[in-house]
Amino acid sequence: MADLRENYHHVNAQIRAAEMQAGRASGSVNLIAVGKLHPASSIRKLASCGQRAFAENFVQEAIGKQRELADLDLEWHFIGSIQSNKTRQIANSFSWVHSVDRYRIARRLSEQRSAELPPLNVCLQLNLQAEKTKSGLSEEEAFELLMQTAELPCIAIRGFMIVPKPSADPDEQRTVFARVRKLLEQANAQGHSLDSLSMGMTDDLEQAILEGSTHVRIGTALFGPRPSKI
Repeated sequence: MADLRENYHHVNAQIRAAEMQAGRASGSVNLIAVGKLHPASSIRKLASCGQRAFAENFVQEAIGKQRELADLDLEWHFIGSIQSNKTRQIANSFSWVHSVDRYRIARRLSEQRSAELPPLNVCLQLNLQAEKTKSGLSEEEAFELLMQTAELPCIAIRGFMIVPKPSADPDEQRTVFARVRKLLEQANAQGHSLDSLSMGMTDDLEQAILEGSTHVRIGTALFGPRPSKI
């Protein structure tokens, strides 16, 4: 527990320092704690430190944790690949989905979201470096999907998400994040109302914040190395 608390305060200090360096308001960046393959008990411990927003990659793992932690007031984000047969569970078990890259998935999420819930917050996943092993949209595809999803009633397109190629070069990291920021600015200039950039993880969160990230997705720096299984 002491390590988790120390990690939590260290990551928050990194975020606040990057906000200050970027000339941004304190608290303008949301920390999303990625609990992939970590037990619900670790999420509970981190929640006791004050963390509220948690992300998961796998639907069944997430549902199990949500049930175990139902007594806590947590905000759940889905950041993994989306299979068509899982969209109903995702639509009704999360507040945010960061990994939408197909109209069919967006439409299913909207159709299957309970009318009793507020609109599902969605980020479109980008793949600006054309990595064959990753899902995501090119710039042209992103603009097309924005137009297609504009009228879906039960989802709210909030912005973009990206997982760039690993790089130890801060300038290279910033270059990719800057492209995402500019894409959001271009979309808003065309009449969209996007306000979210889900970008930055343990190894590049500072550079992402300098380029306007609003949500950083942090796992290892909080929970430590990922176990092979829960």
